[in-house]
Amino acid sequence: MSPPAPGARPRLRIAFAGTPQFARRALEALQAAGFDIALVLTQPDRPAGRGMKLAPSPVKAFALEHGLALAQPRSLRPDGKHPGDASAARDALLAARPEVMVVAAYGLILPQWVLDLPRLGCLNIHASLLPRWRGAAPIQRAIEAGDTRSGITIMQMDAGIDTGDMLLVEAAAITPDDTAATLQDRLAALGGCLVARALGLAERGELQRTPQPAEGATYARKIDKAEASVDWSAPAAAIERRLRAFDPFPGATGRLGAETVKLWRGSVVAGDGRPGEILRVSDEGIVVACGTQALRITELQRPGGRRVSAAQFVAGAALEPGMYFQRND
Repeated sequence: MSPPAPGARPRLRIAFAGTPQFARRALEALQAAGFDIALVLTQPDRPAGRGMKLAPSPVKAFALEHGLALAQPRSLRPDGKHPGDASAARDALLAARPEVMVVAAYGLILPQWVLDLPRLGCLNIHASLLPRWRGAAPIQRAIEAGDTRSGITIMQMDAGIDTGDMLLVEAAAITPDDTAATLQDRLAALGGCLVARALGLAERGELQRTPQPAEGATYARKIDKAEASVDWSAPAAAIERRLRAFDPFPGATGRLGAETVKLWRGSVVAGDGRPGEILRVSDEGIVVACGTQALRITELQRPGGRRVSAAQFVAGAALEPGMYFQRND
């Protein structure tokens, strides 16, 4: 990064904590805005792909590409399972001397010593309009619930779960076709722009804090793989939202004979039958009865295969009305 112009105030020194692509987009925005990124924290490498080889997080990949100082502690709690990691992370943070920490989908809880270390505290990029959807999965839960809007809240972190004061808020529409992936892409870009704006205001002493409203709080619990199994007794509209909310992870599933099939895309149509009963089969989709109305499934995936259209799926399967999708329990 080039030095500041003569007489200009140096940009804030930042520690950044994040792991997935959502966080990388924010780190990219801060780098592009010229902030002094003194340290990057991200989760340890995890097994990925068919070979289950250790792979770096998107945030680590960016840090390595740009020569940023990097730490990957397994814990930040000195009294936890990995006290050595916490001690090393503390040393790295003290050496970095950050004025503020930016946190985006990091995946580790920040203990009080981390919250207290930077003089401007820790700012979180949260993918909801707080206090709605505090917690781990705000994007998925908003789609699943049928919300028509989401957004980004830049929040001053405290010891609670997404309970800190709001600094900047910007809304974004949730479209009827949005999946968790498409909404996350838009919110990631918005989050990067908004946190850069927040830090610019902080540099000028103009960043204002607003306590969260006491009413309207909801909790977005972490997505559990067990939730993937479709309950066909639910309304078709609720199932259709879940398909989009669980795309790309963990994917909604139904059992068809001996196979567990992932169901990626569908639409609500008229239909009446026992929940899970296949009512119609065509190239346009597989119509399955639900608790109310029916779901026309238009994109599916067999185990070990790729996503295919209903026409491609039907061509390779002996499906006919009267057969059933079961819950994958």
